[in-house]
Amino acid sequence: MWIRRPDDLKSSEITDEKLYIDRRRFLLTAGIIGASGAGLLACDNEAQANGSADAAGGSAQDPQDKINTYEQITSYNNFYEFGTDKEDPKQNSAGFHPQPWTVRVEGLCRKPGDYHFEDLIKPHKVVDRTYRLRCVEAWSMVIPWQGISLAEMIKRFDPQPSAKFVAFTTVMRPDEMPGQRRPVLRWPYIEGLRMDEATNDLTLMATGLYGKPLPNQDGAPIRLIVPWKYGFKGIKSIVKIAFVDRQPETTWNIAAPDEYGFYANVNPEVDHPRWSQGSERRIGEFRRRRTLMFNGYADKVASMYAGMDLRKNY
Repeated sequence: MWIRRPDDLKSSEITDEKLYIDRRRFLLTAGIIGASGAGLLACDNEAQANGSADAAGGSAQDPQDKINTYEQITSYNNFYEFGTDKEDPKQNSAGFHPQPWTVRVEGLCRKPGDYHFEDLIKPHKVVDRTYRLRCVEAWSMVIPWQGISLAEMIKRFDPQPSAKFVAFTTVMRPDEMPGQRRPVLRWPYIEGLRMDEATNDLTLMATGLYGKPLPNQDGAPIRLIVPWKYGFKGIKSIVKIAFVDRQPETTWNIAAPDEYGFYANVNPEVDHPRWSQGSERRIGEFRRRRTLMFNGYADKVASMYAGMDLRKNY
């Protein structure tokens, strides 16, 4: 399925985002593509139901969340393995080699092993999911991902009942990832989810965006997408998945536990010490908009946190 890397593609060869959306809507309406294309229209319907409001005046915005351009999505990134500035990942990732790729599965599961990327993806249906991404730094994007349902992938590994959490680890290649040569974080990068979060219908293991393979700066060849959480939970370039019985230590929680909680649920009522979470700036827009609880996905995920103090479990 994946033949050419984004590095080999000219900008003129990348489908314009409006044409991409219109084409998929036409195919879905015509019945030419099935459920895998439904995510695009579902996002529009969901945005209409949960439409965020303008932070200044509180008036409802257009019900359709405008999808960010390919250029915006691939040029403004947090990926500290390639540098701490937003432009660093694109500038510094050309020498990264995402193929061949192997993911190790270990821990409390009945089917551990080293899975080559193609074998990891092949048994599963690739789906389209257009999700809002909200970063703790109070900026956001809307991105058309392609990937595999993490819940379906987890079923394949047959976790044991004692597995309560899933931990993920990013590749460690300081020769290709210059950010790893500096001790700005404890490397390699580690993130984790509770099992019910990992198996939620929204959680995705992304392998592409805009119908193309993931660019290096966006987490090639496989990364985690958890749309109701802040962006730092979306670990990139994953090489290990471990099923564990205790909450795993995670990179940003180790670095600054008073700023980056394990759960990292988008919550406009709990501010980061350096950034208000009540509003956000959508990349490509001038005016700020009000941030939605759970990033607008409350109807799908709020029940998982019933009874929890979301100020304590931030």
